Amino acid sequence: QVQLEESGGGLVQAGGSLRLSCAASRSIFSINTMAWYRQAPGKQRELVAAVTRGGSTNYADSVKGRFTISRDNAKNAVYLQMSSLKPEDTAVYYCNAVLLSDSGNYYALGRWGQGTQVTVSV
Repeated sequence: QVQLEESGGGLVQAGGSLRLSCAASRSIFSINTMAWYRQAPGKQRELVAAVTRGGSTNYADSVKGRFTISRDNAKNAVYLQMSSLKPEDTAVYYCNAVLLSDSGNYYALGRWGQGTQVTVSV
């Protein structure tokens, strides 16, 4: 099972940008879809963005036009470029391998890492 380690979080003012990185312990080339999730205090973990091996992407409505997910299979890494950050983006961000079901739902496949904290101040 692939181990994932997230980094790049921090404290940023509203309107600012951050780039999150997710490093995998082994090749992710064989993993069709990788995704970023986030969990805010008192809320359920939610999917933020997903990217397939071929580069197709999908975003939560709340981040469309502001976040960009990408993957580098050669470096076994997944990234999340976040711009125009809002206080409501404050959360712990996680990456994981996911499965897209026929019904259109994403299911996380791997073990959750520690995540990286993103805090957006007003």
